[in-house]
Amino acid sequence: MELKEIQGYLYFFFILFLTAILYGYIVHLYRSEKKGERDYEKYGKMALDDELDSKPVEPLDENDVNEKRSGK
Repeated sequence: MELKEIQGYLYFFFILFLTAILYGYIVHLYRSEKKGERDYEKYGKMALDDELDSKPVEPLDENDVNEKRSGK
């Protein structure tokens, strides 16, 4: 086998690997939205509604805010 032939096979399998990762991510997004865990349409609208006084996409949890302030 020549180097070009090995590079061709590696390129092909790398593209297959990246395609599988992409489809896995799409399925993950679809399932998490169906379960009601996240609403990704809100995140898409975040780019359109980008003002300082805009309301947050998700409400902040007070426990998370306190942990970040205390450095835990």
